[in-house]
Amino acid sequence: MNMTEESRIGQAMHDRLTSLYPICRSITGNGVRETLSQLQSLLPLHIHEVSTGTQVFDWVVPKEWNIRDAWIKNADGVRVLDFKQHSLHVMSYSVPINQTMPLEHLKKHITSLPDQPDVIPYKTSYYQEDWGFCMRHRDLQELEDGVYEVCIDSSLEPGSLTYGEYYLPGQTTDEIFFSAHICHPSLANDNLSGVVVSAMLASVIAAGPQSRYSYRFAFIPGTIGAITWLARNEERTQRIQHGLVLSGLGDAGAITYKQSRQGNAMIDRVVSHVLSCIGQPFAIQRFSPYGYDERQYCSPGFNLPVGCFSRSPYGTYPEYHTSNDNPSFVRPESLAGSLNTILKIVEVLEGDCIYLNTQPKCEPQLGRRGLYRELGSTGENMAMLWVLNLADGKTTILEMAERASIPFAKLSGIARTLESHGLLRRVT
Repeated sequence: MNMTEESRIGQAMHDRLTSLYPICRSITGNGVRETLSQLQSLLPLHIHEVSTGTQVFDWVVPKEWNIRDAWIKNADGVRVLDFKQHSLHVMSYSVPINQTMPLEHLKKHITSLPDQPDVIPYKTSYYQEDWGFCMRHRDLQELEDGVYEVCIDSSLEPGSLTYGEYYLPGQTTDEIFFSAHICHPSLANDNLSGVVVSAMLASVIAAGPQSRYSYRFAFIPGTIGAITWLARNEERTQRIQHGLVLSGLGDAGAITYKQSRQGNAMIDRVVSHVLSCIGQPFAIQRFSPYGYDERQYCSPGFNLPVGCFSRSPYGTYPEYHTSNDNPSFVRPESLAGSLNTILKIVEVLEGDCIYLNTQPKCEPQLGRRGLYRELGSTGENMAMLWVLNLADGKTTILEMAERASIPFAKLSGIARTLESHGLLRRVT
């Protein structure tokens, strides 16, 4: 992408993120459905509904949660907390309640952050029935003693878990898999940035020529959604050759890649190589069984080659899981930069192949073929010599790039030029 196109796409993703931001999402419910419905204007998503009570390995699909309204009113009938002003005000999966109670009792059900008094925290109670509110600590301190009316107009009853999936067939059934969690309420970077980048990535790949790999994009609730998807697609997982969990892609931090459980899978090597070539700071983390849904895809029973691609890691920035993780925290240029880097990763995965040198005994006479003049600089000439030397019918372009410390794209282009002059023959 050139700078103008990158800027346009970055703003388009940010606009989409902004439109999705107000929706109250959770691991089930109409918020997820509404979000997926909006994404269907970009992609022909297949929407799946999995009934409450369905056994998925050691877990069970929970009851469906929906919320219509919630508030806390003081003795004068004034709403001192209003769910309709911000969806984080209610603890996700709160059971319904409509009572009056003294402030002393109410405070036991209110979460705030004393060290960040001007933000609303994010809290959940998915698997233990409870109710609660989240407030700015400054607002909590201003509540006067007295009796308050407390209402959470919600439902927690049998229904289903919803997720979306987009499949793009390629020349082979081998798959590249992308997963984004879609279960958080109004949180822009942790949740929606991965969703909009994944959706745009799918659109860009679909608009191009048919790829070698097939692509699968999952938009799923975190943890229980990934577990459910794996339980319903266990045989299909054998097709996944490479994969990334996408999240936290819109902040100003450097790109961070968390390796798959395998540690040396091709996706791990490709991401490391691409990041080393983009000329910007980055970090590589070893796998750990905590974080986003990579821990499900990399559980020992699956051990899929799936890493996690993000910017600032979860929990390392003050805006994380608070109302300050809003659209103004997310930068269009960061979304575009994340997308552009992922496209470079896809380019390597798609383009990696093996060549055989057709003139392997000593260097071929390159000047006679005009290749020195055609390829120009000393750096390009050195890259050409590396390709000729390593094109033994066994070494991939990625392996050449790793050994020579030369960007994959440069070696791949040179290999095609040498092939056009009859000096290389593609083996795979």
